[in-house]
Amino acid sequence: MEALFIRLLNMGITAGWVILGILLLRLLLKRAPKAFRCALWVLVAIRLVCPFSLESVVSLIPSAETVPREILMDREPAIESGIEAVDNVMNPIIADSLAPNLGASANPMQVVIFLASRLWIMGAAGMALYALISCIRLRRQVAVSLRMEGDVWMSDSVKSPFIFGLFSPRIYLPSDLAGQNLACVIAHEKTHLERRDHLWKPFGFLLLSVYWFQPLCLVSYIHLFRANVGG
Repeated sequence: MEALFIRLLNMGITAGWVILGILLLRLLLKRAPKAFRCALWVLVAIRLVCPFSLESVVSLIPSAETVPREILMDREPAIESGIEAVDNVMNPIIADSLAPNLGASANPMQVVIFLASRLWIMGAAGMALYALISCIRLRRQVAVSLRMEGDVWMSDSVKSPFIFGLFSPRIYLPSDLAGQNLACVIAHEKTHLERRDHLWKPFGFLLLSVYWFQPLCLVSYIHLFRANVGG
């Protein structure tokens, strides 16, 4: 479990660099099409899913393995962030506080990584539980709905249009929508269905549940959600 956590920790760190690069790029491309801006966040998903990373002189990722896999057994544990100033500040602190002592019953670094990995599991489980409860509450909310046409349903308990379901998605609309506004809203939501936007949000939340310890992943999830909602 500790080895898996270290790998995910490194992937989360490298993804953070990609996210920072995309945020900077978005500032330079404010007038780019929304579809392009949404596609940028797909790069983040690829980085979070793919365990491999390419490094070069012009790479945005200073180091693909900031926390070495051997750090658990090193006599002088150290990180390799790829940024000399960071390493010079952090590594003496890590070595002084987490280096193993001869005759000690436990390796401080192993204890820290063990506790951190268990905290990660609890956090991921908490996120999964939150998603499950939210899904159940939403299903109960739309339990009483009236079918308009095809996959379009109306409900008194719905405050704003949304799509619910992965394999058989439905469009749920507030009952007070009518006239030309209704037609426009239906067309808008069907565009989201055609683009499979209803799949990106749960997939993004799944990645967020795994990498909840990386705050920049929350930033990317919010941007992806806004891009999808924006159409």
